[in-house]
Amino acid sequence: MTMLRKTVCAIAMSAATLAPVMSTTVFAATPASEQQATSNLVKQLSGIQSLSASFEQTTKTTNAKAPQKKGLSAQHMNQTFKGEMKVARPGKFFWETTSPSKQTIATTGKTVWIYDPDLQQAVRQNLDDQVANTPALLLSGNTSQIMQSYRVTQPDRSKTYYTLYPKNSEGAFQSLTISFGANKAPSLMILQDSLGQTTYVRFNNVKLNPAIPASTFNFTPPKGTDIIDQ
Repeated sequence: MTMLRKTVCAIAMSAATLAPVMSTTVFAATPASEQQATSNLVKQLSGIQSLSASFEQTTKTTNAKAPQKKGLSAQHMNQTFKGEMKVARPGKFFWETTSPSKQTIATTGKTVWIYDPDLQQAVRQNLDDQVANTPALLLSGNTSQIMQSYRVTQPDRSKTYYTLYPKNSEGAFQSLTISFGANKAPSLMILQDSLGQTTYVRFNNVKLNPAIPASTFNFTPPKGTDIIDQ
């Protein structure tokens, strides 16, 4: 699975990314304890039963010599992908990239479909316990699993951004930071991996708890589509 796919099925600022902003504050930030940070994040996410938003996703690298992940070619680096996202608990996720290329990722919580219309190809994957180690858990999964899957930090207990570190070293990323806006909806996710690559996902036009038809998350491959099971 490519980093683009893992980000989705995965699915948001590390402490280092936020450091320049925090350094302008007169008073030093006071971090929350891990227990309090986890409690605060669970409370924040518990208010989200459904979500729709447009997104802009960009992946950058700090290591020019780092090998590219499989499927993530040089043309994807520093390129911004735009599209629409819809989420509903439990486990429903729809992500559609509209530019510069098209791709649809949809799941009802049992099977994930990844459809590339240009290739007339659809990848079908069964969900398993690994979904607990992906960003999808935060926005569409069971918030009670956060404690089991992540070490949660809140660098400044007065601000609603959190940096998470997967307890499973085989996860898709090394750290994930999620920031919430004044409307209590996520506004930014940043994921960092072991290759020095950072993926930024910015959410716009966010609607919190809208009514989303269940059919939104169903996917049927168009006639003639090559289906690949993984």
